[in-house]
Amino acid sequence: MLRLLKVSGDSLSPVLKNGDFVLIAKIPLLFKFLQRGDMVVFHHNIHGTMIKQVEEISITGESIMVSGFNQYSVDSAQFGSISKEAIIGKVIWHIKRPDST
Repeated sequence: MLRLLKVSGDSLSPVLKNGDFVLIAKIPLLFKFLQRGDMVVFHHNIHGTMIKQVEEISITGESIMVSGFNQYSVDSAQFGSISKEAIIGKVIWHIKRPDST
């Protein structure tokens, strides 16, 4: 199960820029093996669908801290950890927007 999503915002710039696309895998088994540095798309009750980088995973693996690269990024520093159940998919491919240099 794959899904193509358009990046909105600059939270993960310069790696992912506004207008880029990411291909995400929606296979729950992949979430079992998340590592620091993986990028995930998840649903947040207040902020909606978000894409961030995994910073830390609890020992039990249920609680995940995520962050953006931009100092103004809204991430776990503001809203705390996310659960594995909130994860929609793991980024497996990055497609730069056509006009990107």
